[in-house]
Amino acid sequence: MSEPVTQALYPTRDGRQIGVLTLDSPTSLNALSLPMIAILRRTLTQWEQEPAVVCVLLQGAGEKAFCAGGDIRSFYYRRQEESKQALFGYARDFFEQEYRLDHQIHRYTKPLICVADGISMGGGIGLFAGAGFRVVTEKSLFAMPEVTIGLYPDVGASWFLSRMPGRLGLWLGLTGARFNGADALGLGLADHLMASHERAELLPRLAGINWSQEPIQQIDQLLRHLQAAVSADTPAPVLLPHQVRIDALLAGRSLEGVLASLGEASLGSEQEASLARARETCQTGSPISRAIFWRQYWQARRQSLAEVFADELALSVNCVLKGDFVEGVRALLIDKDKSPRWQTPPQGEAWLDAFYRWPEGVNPLVSDPLRG
Repeated sequence: MSEPVTQALYPTRDGRQIGVLTLDSPTSLNALSLPMIAILRRTLTQWEQEPAVVCVLLQGAGEKAFCAGGDIRSFYYRRQEESKQALFGYARDFFEQEYRLDHQIHRYTKPLICVADGISMGGGIGLFAGAGFRVVTEKSLFAMPEVTIGLYPDVGASWFLSRMPGRLGLWLGLTGARFNGADALGLGLADHLMASHERAELLPRLAGINWSQEPIQQIDQLLRHLQAAVSADTPAPVLLPHQVRIDALLAGRSLEGVLASLGEASLGSEQEASLARARETCQTGSPISRAIFWRQYWQARRQSLAEVFADELALSVNCVLKGDFVEGVRALLIDKDKSPRWQTPPQGEAWLDAFYRWPEGVNPLVSDPLRG
């Protein structure tokens, strides 16, 4: 049985090597599993320490997706088959390793190029967001849809969403709205655009670079050249044109007040149909998810990325153990009845404070923190 992540070394013209990592589970839209995370972490560490490897290219197999998110079905099945203690251990290991991988990508010391061709959601955006060169295509489709499954935008999302223009990041987290490659460029989530059909030629072109002279500048120049060749055919952004309206819809610092105003807003025009659909997703999503993300969004603006990941580890594990996550997975992906039985959070903030507390022992991202 082949590994879910293929690893290859591609020779450059001047005798160096480019490491190529390909998420290779196209039937699951390259959903990120714990074995995939382990392979990615181990290989990235090895290549970072290998002098001959000058660059890493991260991509997805198939034509549909880079990575459609985490392998979340596994949490439902483990909840049915294992004890609560075993479920805690699995959730701890999965999210800890995923967040360590995401942070490793953010801090990688060699050029790391990630091409998000096709669908990139949730955990896929976590891989993409930290790359040194983040490349989209005309087929790129992004979303952070965690509110629909009883989680919340994790993988460092509150850190990068809170740094987007206006309240667009807040909108994406509360509504799970989809956006494209042109939006990602304008939001600061992507750096370059290339045609999807040029993907096969990217590696040979990278191999032709003179890696002994200013490789970062040469990579940037190559990617800018590819972008210039395709810009005329780029789909128009679907989110950015609505920024003024979104900023007004989400004005305020009270979640209850914002949700009330959003619910009362008139979104009946054809131009605002996408906003109306996003509002409906927000309204039918998990109340626990909305509350967690609201606090995380405002907190993360004052935190380091490492601090955000430490908070997220506690939040995500608690969403599995006592939140809506397993129920959301059941309703959306297992039974597919799309009728989740969401919990109603108690009044006040005490319950939310409890979600930030580590369930047992010490949070491993606190006892052995991420660096930087």
